[in-house]
Amino acid sequence: MRRFSLLTVTVAFGVLAAGSAVAGVTVLGTGKARACYEAAEGRDYTRETLTLCSEALSEETLSQRDRAATLVNRGIVKMGLKDVDGAVADYETALGAQKRMGEAYVNLGIAYMFQKKDREALQALSQGLALNPAKAHVGYYTRAIVNELLGDVRSAYFDYQKAAELAPTWDEPRAQLQRFRVISSERKLS
Repeated sequence: MRRFSLLTVTVAFGVLAAGSAVAGVTVLGTGKARACYEAAEGRDYTRETLTLCSEALSEETLSQRDRAATLVNRGIVKMGLKDVDGAVADYETALGAQKRMGEAYVNLGIAYMFQKKDREALQALSQGLALNPAKAHVGYYTRAIVNELLGDVRSAYFDYQKAAELAPTWDEPRAQLQRFRVISSERKLS
């Protein structure tokens, strides 16, 4: 049996500073919705980008999927502008239309974490990861942070491991794993 102990208590918010939700949803085409996606992916968090995303939603004829994707991408821009409540509203609206959009759940989980709604964040992140989002490493990394906040060090350790496995060139998950020490203990049966 393994037992986990935490070497330090610091939690890794640095990489996920407010506004760094990064699981954008692809929108095909050349219109404003596509430009909104590219801005979210490129971390172009400006008022002009927010306006562009809002115009895409109000002016363009979008499929239900592209509308939901644009809401997620606008939510990412809102997170970048530190409008976490606005981002949550966009993610929840997107999920009302597209229940199987993993990226929407992952971003919602990140936003909930910043609102200090840890249990809701854990649930949203787990739902998103079950849907295999494109950037699952972000979901595992964030869920590791939330698990630590909730005191589930063992789950945090395994989520950091999974994030490191999925994104081998991303140093942050491996840096977080350095804070853990795995202690093997064998029980004697009497």
